[in-house]
Amino acid sequence: MAWCTAVVDWDLLRERAVEAAQLAHCPYSGLQVGAAAVCDDGRIVVGCNVENASYGVGLCAECTMAGQLRLTGGGRFVAMACRSGKGELLMPCGRCRQVLFELGGPDCLVDTPQGPLPMRDLLPFGFGPEDLP
Repeated sequence: MAWCTAVVDWDLLRERAVEAAQLAHCPYSGLQVGAAAVCDDGRIVVGCNVENASYGVGLCAECTMAGQLRLTGGGRFVAMACRSGKGELLMPCGRCRQVLFELGGPDCLVDTPQGPLPMRDLLPFGFGPEDLP
C-alpha cells in the first residue's frame, strides 16, 4: 500500500507516543518521553528515552525511534509526535531535530503547540546529506 502524506492520524501517533513514553528508562529525571512516527510505507515506529548515570550519554526518544526505523526496514519519516507518559506534548531537542531532518527531510511534519509543522520550520537552514561534498 502506498502511503499518502496528506493523511496523518495524529490521534494515533500521539497515543503511540504516550505508550512508548510509559516504557521509558528515566530513573534520574523522572521524565518519560515517547516518540512515534509514521513512515513513508505507512508503518509506525516508536521510541522512548533511555537515561544513563553518565547523563550525557542518555538517549532521546527520537534517537531510539530512528534506530527502530532502520531496524524495521528503513524508509523515511513522514510525520511524528512526541509526548510525555502523561500525554503532554513535548518538542524535540536540537539534536533530535537534526536526526528528524536527516531521516524525514524538510517536509516531515512534527506535532507542535501550533499544530503540525514541517521540519523546515523547526530547523530553518537545516544541514542535510545534500550539503556534503
